[in-house]
Amino acid sequence: MSAIRTFVKREPVLILASLAALVSCFFVPPDAAYVGYIDFRTLALLYCLMTVVVGLRQAGLFSHMAHVLCRRASSTRVMGILLVLLCFFSAMVITNDVALLTFVPFAVVVLSMADREKDLIHIVVLQTVAANLGSMLTPVGNPQNLFLYSYYNLSIGDFLGATFPIWVLSLALVVAGCLLLSGEPIHAFLGEEPGIHHRELWLHLALFAVCLLVVMRLISWYVMLAVVAAVLLIFDRKLLLKADFMLLLTFVAFFIFAGNLGRMGAVAALLRRLLDGREYLTSVLASQVISNVPAAVLLAGFTDKARALLLGVNVGGLGTPIASLASLISLKLYSHSLSARIGRYLLEFTAVNVILLVILSLIVAIL
Repeated sequence: MSAIRTFVKREPVLILASLAALVSCFFVPPDAAYVGYIDFRTLALLYCLMTVVVGLRQAGLFSHMAHVLCRRASSTRVMGILLVLLCFFSAMVITNDVALLTFVPFAVVVLSMADREKDLIHIVVLQTVAANLGSMLTPVGNPQNLFLYSYYNLSIGDFLGATFPIWVLSLALVVAGCLLLSGEPIHAFLGEEPGIHHRELWLHLALFAVCLLVVMRLISWYVMLAVVAAVLLIFDRKLLLKADFMLLLTFVAFFIFAGNLGRMGAVAALLRRLLDGREYLTSVLASQVISNVPAAVLLAGFTDKARALLLGVNVGGLGTPIASLASLISLKLYSHSLSARIGRYLLEFTAVNVILLVILSLIVAIL
């Protein structure tokens, strides 16, 4: 029972997605059409990207980057800007959750060493916002982007045309938030700079390039999956089991749920009416309740307005802590720090997220 409770607490979205899929099966009994629900290209890309990014992290790339940049910080403000921008820019490539898993613990250590724990809440909140907004730029920045890019068969130009203006504004807002930090000098001994395992680094960079070829639709996902699996079997087979399989199962469950809803005439008609002309607002609101990844999978089948939905589930990652699963990662990491004040963290998190959500939504409405 203890193990079950732990699993439920750790994977609430998977549990809810599985229950939703199971209930929908009573209305649409399983048949051959179920196979068509599953977007295998998205799942394969997500799996390969997750394993490759873990490999890059094991090679020491991200720790090395953090040490090199933060060693040059002269004040709390500069340190904060560097820590936040690390999340913003890296999330475009390694996904928002991996960026936070990598750099939030680093921020906790650095600020503790510098005796600046009072700035930790502000910096971690901004790191979270930065990872969620920075990741919107690219198809590989987060799972919902990868799904929508594949589902709507978007070109890179169309995708960037939708996300780039809001991404640039988000960068300006995140930097502005960092300027509120103190300009006092900061001194922290970060320890010996971690080295990079060059052979592993180049191996995983090459595999990452293979994944990008699939994103750009230059090779098939079958080829990518075969290459990544074969290379890792030879050089680092343990990585094959380091992907977040619970996230992949969550996608499968929502694919089944969304596919079955599409075959329920009355429900499908209701969702289409709800979305018609309100794609952005509906996706933002849905993200607040079920988080942006499930919202993207659920709503995509009922609208052809790819741009509005894409922006809605990305900007909709702001707001409540569950609007983006990456935000829950930050909360969990911060709660493990010795000086953690959860109530104050949630208060500042909510205030910053709501303000940015309103500002960006107004800009989207104008554009």
